[in-house]
Amino acid sequence: MLRSPRLRLKVSLRFRLGLLILSVIALSAALGVWLPRVLGNVLGGALGNWLLIVGCALLPAFWLATTVLRPIQQLLRALSGTVTSYREGNFSQSLVVERNDELGELMATHNDLAAALRTQRAHLVQRELLLDTVMQNSPVALVLVDGHERIAYANIASRHVLSEGRSLNGLHFGEVLQRAPPALRAAATQQGDSLFSAEIEGIEETFHLSQRSFVLQSRPYRLYLLKRLTRELSRQEVSTWKKLIRVLSHELNNSLGPLSSLAHSGAEIARREDYAALPAVFRAIAERAEHLHHFVASYAAFAKLPAPRPERIVWQTFFSDLARQETFKLVGNVPALPGCFDRVQVEQVLINLLKNAHEAGGAGDAVELEVTCTAAEQRIEVRDRGSGMSQAVLAQALLPFYSTKRSGTGLGLALAREIAEAHGGRIHLANRDGGGLSVTVDLPNARLSEDA
Repeated sequence: MLRSPRLRLKVSLRFRLGLLILSVIALSAALGVWLPRVLGNVLGGALGNWLLIVGCALLPAFWLATTVLRPIQQLLRALSGTVTSYREGNFSQSLVVERNDELGELMATHNDLAAALRTQRAHLVQRELLLDTVMQNSPVALVLVDGHERIAYANIASRHVLSEGRSLNGLHFGEVLQRAPPALRAAATQQGDSLFSAEIEGIEETFHLSQRSFVLQSRPYRLYLLKRLTRELSRQEVSTWKKLIRVLSHELNNSLGPLSSLAHSGAEIARREDYAALPAVFRAIAERAEHLHHFVASYAAFAKLPAPRPERIVWQTFFSDLARQETFKLVGNVPALPGCFDRVQVEQVLINLLKNAHEAGGAGDAVELEVTCTAAEQRIEVRDRGSGMSQAVLAQALLPFYSTKRSGTGLGLALAREIAEAHGGRIHLANRDGGGLSVTVDLPNARLSEDA
């Protein structure tokens, strides 16, 4: 048997209040006509009539007002209770909607808000669970330390590295470091990132430690990330050795093949007693041997790069000596402040950079050299108008043994990078607008700043 739905008319709160006012007025008018005739003689006079009218009108008005305001009071109490539960993190409360007016709409909207909060809370819990699962199973050791040096969070990897698998939460971070390897303890006390090796569970491991400070909910925290690099470095080492062997094999074959052929030709010429042709054969053998000697010497220089010995540099003299070996166009003014670096090493860097700029294919007079020098930094920039480099080449150009030249060793830019970093500086490559390449060498000028 089907039941017909209950018909609910929407009676607005404004209509009810208006009805209350009209009822009070009508009741007051009725009382003003009827009661004076009945009770006028008791109280007597016009003043008594009006007092009786007002007193009798207030009683039904109070009753009607109480009837109208009761659901509002009940709703306010219910809203107060649900808001209190929301503040405590409980979003399961909702209101029972049995009204078809503005109060019912407010209650329905409040229930929609509660449903949205419950949904967001559920999604947040799921994301936190996913994040915690990822962090706990991450191979990177993660330790979060609060402002009181207490460990607020530590994943599984950090427990294996710092406490043999035991929990770290709540422990004092300084006390935990006291039981850690000395290299790890020294790296953690420094500010910034560091690379070190330490013995963990009887195995020599290489680690990279990064640390960052931040504020969360007005509280300071410091995050330590410890990553094992042993396997990655081993793979890179093997890959580098393989590349080195390939380069050496290729270059040796390119030289030994012609030498073998020339030796055979020289023997055949000697057998025919055509001694006039032998000097040409010997010159070709000497050229190939000299090329092979320079090739091996470049690798030896890269492997045995000595520590830089900075000295005070007069820029005009430095530019004059450099111009005798490579041509370039000096851009800008000669710095008034003297430079400070290892003259031989930086000169070798600029010779390699200028030679690469000329080999890039641009016009010879388009190779520019610009130097700016301050009390804290000296910047040397070599620019050309060649074809530039692709993004893939830019990403690998500074790596040892990487070269796009058919007969290149891949050591020129790598050696320049090694020298710049040995000085405490850096080297940067970038394509120029309009074509060409810009190579910037930034070197610190620490000695000059100390003298000043």
